[in-house]
Amino acid sequence: MENRPARVLAIHDLSGFGRCSLTVILPILSAMRVQVCALPTAVLSTHTGGLGEVQMRDLTDFITPALQHYERLGLGFECVYTGFLGSPEQITSCLQAFSLWPDAIKVVDPVMGDHGKPYRTMDAGMVGRMAELVKSADIITPNLTESYLLLGESYDFSPLPRGKAKSMLARLCEMGPHQAVITGATLLDGGPCNLGYDRERGSYWMVPCDYMPVSYPGTGDMFASVLVGGLLCGDSLPIAMARATGFLERTIKDTFSYSSDPRFGVQFERDIGVLMGHSVLKEFTLL
Repeated sequence: MENRPARVLAIHDLSGFGRCSLTVILPILSAMRVQVCALPTAVLSTHTGGLGEVQMRDLTDFITPALQHYERLGLGFECVYTGFLGSPEQITSCLQAFSLWPDAIKVVDPVMGDHGKPYRTMDAGMVGRMAELVKSADIITPNLTESYLLLGESYDFSPLPRGKAKSMLARLCEMGPHQAVITGATLLDGGPCNLGYDRERGSYWMVPCDYMPVSYPGTGDMFASVLVGGLLCGDSLPIAMARATGFLERTIKDTFSYSSDPRFGVQFERDIGVLMGHSVLKEFTLL
């Protein structure tokens, strides 16, 4: 690699207000000394979580020509990182990006739902295409809802026994990825946590986190972005998980303390300096 920062091709939507998708990915990865090439799949005035009638412009027909332009320029990417995708055509474009940069780490955040329910755009066909993208990934970062969707199972609101948690992680990796991280899980004997599995090493990991009685948009984007930044800077999977969990927990607690409107997202700007150092704010343990 030439003398430059690690470079990520981030294929996500751009919500102008609300702290999610590219509006958090860009500053977080930049703070971690990673260059982001932002390739928006759509532009929205705000995120879609309770901020009224959203203005949206679909950019499906922009993605492939942009990829072709980057290829002609001879740009190199150490990571291709995908998030919310609104159509089968956009998933096809992401698969194209994977083939254009085969040596890049392929990270798929399979954004499909939350709180036990799929998003309105996620019908069975889209879930199937997302599974196709997951098959080509190196690392996936689904939340618990998305994990059940990928595995074709009904959502279970009960806390996870450790054996079931390990089984879900292993079966997600059987779909193709080398590593899987499930966010927002609750263990029967361990409380709220994020879970990870490295198929090649046969290692299962967990990072516990404190529960806060609030839900903010964009937290999955923030977690996955810190995870990507950590891995590109040399973290092992459990250290990257701990770094991401610690940063997210700190920013959520700080935001909650100010009683701000949850729809406005996490006030990560107050804490982003933490990412510029080498501090890891949480401990990881074997699952």
